[in-house]
Amino acid sequence: MSLQAVLQVGRAVRGKLPFSSMCGNARAVHSAALRSSGRRSLLVAAGAAVTAGLVAGYTHLQRAEMASVDHGEDLDKRVAGFMAPPVTDLETLRRNRSDMKSRMELMIMETQAEVCRALEEEDGGASFIVDRWQRTEGGGGVSCVLQDGKVFEKAGVNVSVVHGYLSQEAIQQMRSRGKDLKTKDGKLPFCAMGVSSVIHPKNPHVPTIHFNYRYFEIEEADGNKQWWFGGGTDLTPTYLNQEDVVHFHQTLKEACDAHNPGFYPKFKKWCDDYFYITHRGERRGVGGIFFDDLESSSKDDLFQFVRSCAKAVVPCYVPIVNKHKNDSFTPEEKVWQQLRRGRYVEFNLVYDRGTKFGLATPGSRIESILMSLPLTARWEYMHVPPPESREAEILKVLQKPKDWVH
Repeated sequence: MSLQAVLQVGRAVRGKLPFSSMCGNARAVHSAALRSSGRRSLLVAAGAAVTAGLVAGYTHLQRAEMASVDHGEDLDKRVAGFMAPPVTDLETLRRNRSDMKSRMELMIMETQAEVCRALEEEDGGASFIVDRWQRTEGGGGVSCVLQDGKVFEKAGVNVSVVHGYLSQEAIQQMRSRGKDLKTKDGKLPFCAMGVSSVIHPKNPHVPTIHFNYRYFEIEEADGNKQWWFGGGTDLTPTYLNQEDVVHFHQTLKEACDAHNPGFYPKFKKWCDDYFYITHRGERRGVGGIFFDDLESSSKDDLFQFVRSCAKAVVPCYVPIVNKHKNDSFTPEEKVWQQLRRGRYVEFNLVYDRGTKFGLATPGSRIESILMSLPLTARWEYMHVPPPESREAEILKVLQKPKDWVH
Protein backbone atom coordinates (compact mmCIF):
# COMPACT_ATOMS: atom_id res chain seq x y z
CA MET A 1 0.00 0.00 0.00
CA SER A 2 1.36 3.43 -0.92
CA LEU A 3 1.95 6.17 1.61
CA GLN A 4 -0.74 8.33 0.03
CA ALA A 5 -3.23 5.45 0.17
CA VAL A 6 -2.62 4.95 3.87
CA LEU A 7 -3.06 8.67 4.48
CA GLN A 8 -6.43 8.45 2.72
CA VAL A 9 -7.43 5.57 5.01
CA GLY A 10 -6.46 7.69 8.00
CA ARG A 11 -8.62 10.56 6.76
CA ALA A 12 -11.55 8.21 6.11
CA VAL A 13 -11.68 6.82 9.63
CA ARG A 14 -10.85 10.04 11.45
CA GLY A 15 -13.70 11.07 13.71
CA LYS A 16 -15.23 7.56 13.89
CA LEU A 17 -13.15 6.32 16.82
CA PRO A 18 -12.34 7.76 20.25
CA PHE A 19 -8.97 9.49 20.37
CA SER A 20 -7.37 6.84 22.58
CA SER A 21 -8.64 4.02 20.36
CA MET A 22 -7.34 5.72 17.24
CA CYS A 23 -3.85 6.05 18.70
CA GLY A 24 -3.92 2.43 19.83
CA ASN A 25 -5.03 1.20 16.43
CA ALA A 26 -2.37 3.27 14.72
CA ARG A 27 0.30 1.82 16.98
CA ALA A 28 -1.00 -1.67 16.26
CA VAL A 29 -0.78 -1.10 12.51
CA HIS A 30 2.73 0.26 12.90
CA SER A 31 3.83 -2.66 15.10
CA ALA A 32 2.34 -5.19 12.71
CA ALA A 33 4.24 -3.61 9.84
CA LEU A 34 7.47 -3.91 11.77
CA ARG A 35 6.85 -7.55 12.67
CA SER A 36 5.90 -8.59 9.17
CA SER A 37 8.60 -6.84 7.20
CA GLY A 38 11.48 -6.05 9.50
CA ARG A 39 12.52 -2.56 8.60
CA ARG A 40 11.13 -2.21 5.09
CA SER A 41 10.70 1.50 4.70
CA LEU A 42 7.36 1.62 2.89
CA LEU A 43 5.43 -0.33 5.52
CA VAL A 44 7.07 1.49 8.39
CA ALA A 45 6.25 4.78 6.70
CA ALA A 46 2.70 3.53 6.17
CA GLY A 47 2.30 2.88 9.88
CA ALA A 48 3.74 6.35 10.48
CA ALA A 49 1.27 7.87 8.05
CA VAL A 50 -1.70 6.26 9.81
CA THR A 51 -0.49 7.64 13.13
CA ALA A 52 -0.04 11.06 11.61
CA GLY A 53 -3.35 11.04 9.79
CA LEU A 54 -5.29 10.05 12.87
CA VAL A 55 -3.56 12.24 15.40
CA ALA A 56 -2.99 15.45 13.49
CA GLY A 57 -6.61 16.32 12.69
CA TYR A 58 -9.14 17.27 15.33
CA THR A 59 -12.86 16.62 15.02
CA HIS A 60 -15.60 18.53 16.81
CA LEU A 61 -15.71 15.75 19.38
CA GLN A 62 -11.99 16.09 20.03
CA ARG A 63 -12.37 19.86 20.40
CA ALA A 64 -15.02 19.25 23.05
CA GLU A 65 -12.66 16.86 24.81
CA MET A 66 -9.91 19.49 24.75
CA ALA A 67 -12.26 22.03 26.28
CA SER A 68 -13.04 19.63 29.12
CA VAL A 69 -9.32 19.12 29.67
CA ASP A 70 -8.84 22.85 30.03
CA HIS A 71 -11.76 23.47 32.37
CA GLY A 72 -13.08 20.34 34.06
CA GLU A 73 -10.44 17.67 34.59
CA ASP A 74 -8.63 16.87 37.79
CA LEU A 75 -5.58 19.12 37.71
CA ASP A 76 -3.54 17.00 40.12
CA LYS A 77 -3.92 13.96 37.86
CA ARG A 78 -2.91 15.94 34.80
CA VAL A 79 0.14 17.44 36.46
CA ALA A 80 1.27 14.02 37.72
CA GLY A 81 2.08 13.12 34.11
CA PHE A 82 4.46 16.04 33.60
CA MET A 83 8.24 15.73 33.69
CA ALA A 84 8.30 18.09 36.71
CA PRO A 85 5.84 20.31 38.59
CA PRO A 86 4.75 23.42 36.63
CA VAL A 87 6.59 26.69 37.19
CA THR A 88 3.44 28.30 38.58
CA ASP A 89 2.10 26.73 41.77
CA LEU A 90 -0.93 24.48 41.42
CA GLU A 91 -3.26 26.62 43.51
CA THR A 92 -2.63 29.63 41.26
CA LEU A 93 -3.18 27.50 38.15
CA ARG A 94 -6.38 26.05 39.61
CA ARG A 95 -7.68 29.47 40.66
CA ASN A 96 -6.91 30.96 37.24
CA ARG A 97 -7.78 27.88 35.18
CA SER A 98 -9.58 29.85 32.46
CA ASP A 99 -6.79 32.42 32.08
CA MET A 100 -4.74 31.94 28.90
CA LYS A 101 -1.44 32.03 30.79
CA SER A 102 -2.55 29.05 32.91
CA ARG A 103 -3.94 27.14 29.93
CA MET A 104 -0.77 27.70 27.92
CA GLU A 105 1.54 26.69 30.76
CA LEU A 106 -0.32 23.41 31.25
CA MET A 107 -0.30 22.74 27.50
CA ILE A 108 3.43 23.26 27.08
CA MET A 109 4.20 21.12 30.13
CA GLU A 110 2.03 18.39 28.64
CA THR A 111 3.77 18.70 25.26
CA GLN A 112 7.16 18.43 26.93
CA ALA A 113 6.17 15.20 28.67
CA GLU A 114 4.67 13.66 25.51
CA VAL A 115 7.75 14.38 23.43
CA CYS A 116 10.25 13.30 26.09
CA ARG A 117 8.54 9.96 26.68
CA ALA A 118 8.25 9.27 22.96
CA LEU A 119 11.96 10.00 22.46
CA GLU A 120 13.01 7.88 25.44
CA GLU A 121 11.05 4.97 24.02
CA GLU A 122 12.72 5.35 20.63
CA ASP A 123 16.18 5.68 22.15
CA GLY A 124 15.82 2.63 24.35
CA GLY A 125 18.85 3.56 26.41
CA ALA A 126 19.31 7.03 27.85
CA SER A 127 16.79 9.00 29.89
CA PHE A 128 16.16 12.71 30.13
CA ILE A 129 17.82 14.70 32.86
CA VAL A 130 15.12 16.96 34.34
CA ASP A 131 16.41 20.33 35.52
CA ARG A 132 13.83 22.61 37.14
CA TRP A 133 15.18 26.13 37.48
CA GLN A 134 14.07 29.53 38.77
CA ARG A 135 14.70 32.98 37.38
CA THR A 136 15.55 35.70 39.92
CA GLU A 137 13.72 38.33 37.90
CA GLY A 138 10.54 36.22 37.81
CA GLY A 139 9.41 32.78 36.72
CA GLY A 140 11.51 29.83 35.73
CA GLY A 141 11.41 26.69 33.67
CA VAL A 142 12.00 22.97 33.23
CA SER A 143 14.85 21.84 30.99
CA CYS A 144 14.88 18.19 29.90
CA VAL A 145 18.03 17.03 28.14
CA LEU A 146 19.09 13.60 26.89
CA GLN A 147 22.72 13.16 25.83
CA ASP A 148 24.79 10.32 24.36
CA GLY A 149 21.90 7.92 23.97
CA LYS A 150 21.71 4.98 21.57
CA VAL A 151 19.75 6.98 19.00
CA PHE A 152 20.07 10.61 20.02
CA GLU A 153 23.35 12.41 20.48
CA LYS A 154 21.52 15.30 22.11
CA ALA A 155 17.82 15.97 22.59
CA GLY A 156 16.50 18.91 24.55
CA VAL A 157 12.89 19.79 25.35
CA ASN A 158 12.60 22.99 27.37
CA VAL A 159 9.72 24.80 29.00
CA SER A 160 10.07 28.38 30.21
CA VAL A 161 7.52 30.56 31.99
CA VAL A 162 9.06 33.94 32.72
CA HIS A 163 7.85 37.42 33.63
CA GLY A 164 9.31 40.78 34.57
CA TYR A 165 10.43 43.75 32.47
CA LEU A 166 11.69 43.62 28.92
CA SER A 167 15.16 44.91 28.14
CA GLN A 168 15.52 47.88 25.79
CA GLU A 169 17.07 45.56 23.22
CA ALA A 170 14.07 43.23 23.36
CA ILE A 171 11.65 46.17 23.12
CA GLN A 172 13.49 47.45 20.07
CA GLN A 173 13.39 44.01 18.47
CA MET A 174 9.61 43.93 18.88
CA ARG A 175 9.17 47.45 17.55
CA SER A 176 11.18 46.49 14.49
CA ARG A 177 8.44 43.90 13.79
CA GLY A 178 5.78 46.62 13.87
CA LYS A 179 4.74 46.47 17.53
CA ASP A 180 3.50 49.83 18.91
CA LEU A 181 4.59 49.55 22.54
CA LYS A 182 3.97 52.24 25.17
CA THR A 183 6.50 52.06 28.00
CA LYS A 184 6.44 53.82 31.37
CA ASP A 185 9.78 55.21 32.46
CA GLY A 186 11.29 52.99 29.81
CA LYS A 187 9.83 49.82 31.38
CA LEU A 188 7.47 47.29 29.87
CA PRO A 189 6.06 44.43 31.98
CA PHE A 190 5.81 41.11 30.16
CA CYS A 191 4.96 37.46 30.58
CA ALA A 192 6.28 34.86 28.12
CA MET A 193 6.01 31.10 28.05
CA GLY A 194 6.78 28.38 25.60
CA VAL A 195 8.07 24.92 24.84
CA SER A 196 11.14 24.62 22.64
CA SER A 197 13.01 21.58 21.40
CA VAL A 198 15.91 20.60 19.16
CA ILE A 199 16.76 16.94 18.61
CA HIS A 200 20.10 15.86 17.10
CA PRO A 201 20.23 12.12 16.25
CA LYS A 202 23.42 10.11 15.88
CA ASN A 203 22.51 8.42 12.61
CA PRO A 204 22.97 10.70 9.56
CA HIS A 205 19.81 9.18 8.03
CA VAL A 206 17.63 10.40 10.90
CA PRO A 207 16.87 14.11 10.50
CA THR A 208 17.15 16.82 13.11
CA ILE A 209 13.90 18.44 14.21
CA HIS A 210 13.16 21.75 15.89
CA PHE A 211 9.86 22.95 17.29
CA ASN A 212 8.77 25.89 19.42
CA TYR A 213 5.34 27.06 20.55
CA ARG A 214 4.94 30.16 22.69
CA TYR A 215 2.59 32.79 24.10
CA PHE A 216 3.54 36.40 24.88
CA GLU A 217 1.68 39.03 26.87
CA ILE A 218 2.71 42.58 27.71
CA GLU A 219 1.07 45.39 29.70
CA GLU A 220 1.59 48.90 28.38
CA ALA A 221 1.82 52.12 30.38
CA ASP A 222 -1.90 52.86 29.90
CA GLY A 223 -2.89 49.42 31.21
CA ASN A 224 -3.65 48.04 27.77
CA LYS A 225 -2.57 44.43 27.27
CA GLN A 226 -1.19 43.05 24.04
CA TRP A 227 -0.83 39.32 23.39
CA TRP A 228 0.24 37.03 20.58
CA PHE A 229 1.19 33.44 19.78
CA GLY A 230 4.16 32.18 17.82
CA GLY A 231 5.85 28.94 16.92
CA GLY A 232 6.49 26.28 14.34
CA THR A 233 8.03 22.90 13.56
CA ASP A 234 10.76 22.30 10.96
CA LEU A 235 12.90 19.41 9.74
CA THR A 236 16.60 19.38 8.91
CA PRO A 237 17.72 16.15 7.20
CA THR A 238 21.32 15.37 6.33
CA TYR A 239 20.19 13.37 3.30
CA LEU A 240 16.98 13.79 1.32
CA ASN A 241 14.32 11.10 1.68
CA GLN A 242 11.33 12.47 -0.16
CA GLU A 243 8.82 10.08 1.41
CA ASP A 244 9.86 11.22 4.88
CA VAL A 245 9.58 14.89 3.98
CA VAL A 246 6.14 14.43 2.43
CA HIS A 247 4.96 12.60 5.56
CA PHE A 248 6.33 15.37 7.77
CA HIS A 249 4.69 18.18 5.78
CA GLN A 250 1.41 16.30 5.30
CA THR A 251 1.07 15.80 9.05
CA LEU A 252 1.62 19.49 9.72
CA LYS A 253 -0.73 20.45 6.91
CA GLU A 254 -3.54 18.37 8.40
CA ALA A 255 -3.01 19.99 11.79
CA CYS A 256 -3.26 23.41 10.12
CA ASP A 257 -6.18 22.52 7.85
CA ALA A 258 -8.31 21.49 10.83
CA HIS A 259 -8.38 25.19 11.77
CA ASN A 260 -7.87 27.18 8.58
CA PRO A 261 -6.97 25.86 5.09
CA GLY A 262 -4.97 29.02 4.48
CA PHE A 263 -2.63 28.42 7.41
CA TYR A 264 -0.36 25.74 5.94
CA PRO A 265 0.63 27.49 2.67
CA LYS A 266 1.15 30.77 4.50
CA PHE A 267 3.17 29.32 7.35
CA LYS A 268 5.09 26.94 5.09
CA LYS A 269 6.37 29.90 3.05
CA TRP A 270 7.07 31.84 6.24
CA CYS A 271 9.19 28.91 7.45
CA ASP A 272 11.15 28.71 4.18
CA ASP A 273 11.82 32.45 4.33
CA TYR A 274 12.70 32.56 8.03
CA PHE A 275 15.17 29.65 8.19
CA TYR A 276 17.38 31.16 5.51
CA ILE A 277 21.14 31.37 6.00
CA THR A 278 21.76 34.54 4.03
CA HIS A 279 25.54 34.27 3.94
CA ARG A 280 25.28 30.71 2.56
CA GLY A 281 22.34 31.25 0.20
CA GLU A 282 20.52 28.18 1.52
CA ARG A 283 17.79 27.19 3.97
CA ARG A 284 18.62 25.43 7.20
CA GLY A 285 16.45 22.45 6.26
CA VAL A 286 13.39 21.33 4.30
CA GLY A 287 11.06 23.58 6.25
CA GLY A 288 7.74 22.92 7.90
CA ILE A 289 5.64 25.71 9.41
CA PHE A 290 6.58 28.92 11.18
CA PHE A 291 4.48 31.85 12.43
CA ASP A 292 4.72 34.75 14.83
CA ASP A 293 2.61 37.63 16.17
CA LEU A 294 -0.66 35.71 15.70
CA GLU A 295 -3.38 37.87 17.23
CA SER A 296 -6.00 38.45 14.52
CA SER A 297 -8.40 35.65 15.54
CA SER A 298 -9.91 34.98 18.94
CA LYS A 299 -7.46 34.03 21.63
CA ASP A 300 -9.14 30.66 22.20
CA ASP A 301 -9.15 29.77 18.49
CA LEU A 302 -5.45 30.53 18.18
CA PHE A 303 -4.68 28.56 21.34
CA GLN A 304 -6.48 25.53 19.93
CA PHE A 305 -4.52 25.89 16.69
CA VAL A 306 -1.20 26.08 18.53
CA ARG A 307 -2.20 23.08 20.59
CA SER A 308 -2.98 21.09 17.43
CA CYS A 309 0.46 21.93 16.04
CA ALA A 310 2.12 20.85 19.28
CA LYS A 311 0.16 17.58 19.26
CA ALA A 312 1.40 16.92 15.72
CA VAL A 313 5.10 16.89 16.72
CA VAL A 314 5.30 13.24 17.80
CA PRO A 315 3.39 11.75 14.82
CA CYS A 316 5.23 13.89 12.27
CA TYR A 317 8.71 12.96 13.55
CA VAL A 318 8.94 9.82 15.67
CA PRO A 319 7.89 7.41 12.85
CA ILE A 320 10.77 8.80 10.77
CA VAL A 321 13.17 8.12 13.64
CA ASN A 322 11.87 4.58 13.98
CA LYS A 323 12.24 4.01 10.26
CA HIS A 324 15.90 5.04 10.03
CA LYS A 325 17.51 4.72 13.46
CA ASN A 326 19.10 1.37 12.60
CA ASP A 327 20.17 2.28 9.06
CA SER A 328 23.83 1.62 8.29
CA PHE A 329 26.03 4.60 7.42
CA THR A 330 29.59 5.27 6.31
CA PRO A 331 32.26 7.48 7.90
CA GLU A 332 31.87 9.83 4.94
CA GLU A 333 28.13 10.17 5.63
CA LYS A 334 28.91 10.98 9.26
CA VAL A 335 31.30 13.74 8.15
CA TRP A 336 28.57 15.24 5.96
CA GLN A 337 26.21 15.21 8.94
CA GLN A 338 28.80 17.11 10.97
CA LEU A 339 29.19 19.70 8.22
CA ARG A 340 25.42 20.20 8.02
CA ARG A 341 25.33 20.65 11.77
CA GLY A 342 27.82 23.46 11.32
CA ARG A 343 25.25 25.24 9.16
CA TYR A 344 22.67 24.64 11.90
CA VAL A 345 24.92 26.34 14.43
CA GLU A 346 25.54 29.26 12.10
CA PHE A 347 21.82 29.97 11.72
CA ASN A 348 21.04 29.67 15.42
CA LEU A 349 23.83 31.98 16.53
CA VAL A 350 23.65 34.54 13.72
CA TYR A 351 19.98 34.79 12.72
CA ASP A 352 17.59 33.04 15.10
CA ARG A 353 15.30 35.59 16.70
CA GLY A 354 14.50 33.40 19.70
CA THR A 355 18.18 33.00 20.54
CA LYS A 356 18.72 36.75 20.23
CA PHE A 357 15.69 37.51 22.40
CA GLY A 358 16.81 35.05 25.07
CA LEU A 359 20.32 36.44 25.23
CA ALA A 360 18.87 39.98 25.46
CA THR A 361 16.49 39.13 28.32
CA PRO A 362 17.80 39.95 31.82
CA GLY A 363 18.36 36.86 33.91
CA SER A 364 18.12 34.55 30.91
CA ARG A 365 19.43 31.02 31.37
CA ILE A 366 22.26 30.54 28.90
CA GLU A 367 22.35 26.74 29.22
CA SER A 368 18.70 26.50 28.15
CA ILE A 369 19.08 29.01 25.32
CA LEU A 370 22.09 27.21 23.83
CA MET A 371 20.51 23.78 24.35
CA SER A 372 19.73 23.88 20.62
CA LEU A 373 23.39 23.43 19.69
CA PRO A 374 24.65 19.90 18.93
CA LEU A 375 27.33 18.16 20.96
CA THR A 376 29.50 17.92 17.83
CA ALA A 377 29.77 19.78 14.52
CA ARG A 378 32.38 20.39 11.84
CA TRP A 379 33.63 23.14 9.56
CA GLU A 380 35.88 22.41 6.61
CA TYR A 381 37.47 25.06 4.45
CA MET A 382 35.83 25.34 0.99
CA HIS A 383 34.01 22.02 1.17
CA VAL A 384 32.01 21.32 -2.00
CA PRO A 385 30.26 17.95 -2.51
CA PRO A 386 30.71 16.09 -5.83
CA PRO A 387 28.13 16.93 -8.52
CA GLU A 388 25.16 14.54 -8.70
CA SER A 389 26.01 13.11 -5.27
CA ARG A 390 23.40 12.67 -2.53
CA GLU A 391 25.11 15.51 -0.70
CA ALA A 392 24.63 17.78 -3.72
CA GLU A 393 21.00 16.62 -3.95
CA ILE A 394 20.05 17.98 -0.54
CA LEU A 395 21.84 21.26 -1.25
CA LYS A 396 19.66 21.83 -4.32
CA VAL A 397 16.53 21.53 -2.18
CA LEU A 398 17.96 23.83 0.48
CA GLN A 399 18.70 26.46 -2.16
CA LYS A 400 15.25 26.19 -3.79
CA PRO A 401 12.37 25.07 -1.53
CA LYS A 402 9.79 22.60 -2.88
CA ASP A 403 6.06 22.13 -2.49
CA TRP A 404 5.92 18.74 -0.77
CA VAL A 405 2.19 18.05 -0.49
CA HIS A 406 0.61 19.02 -3.86
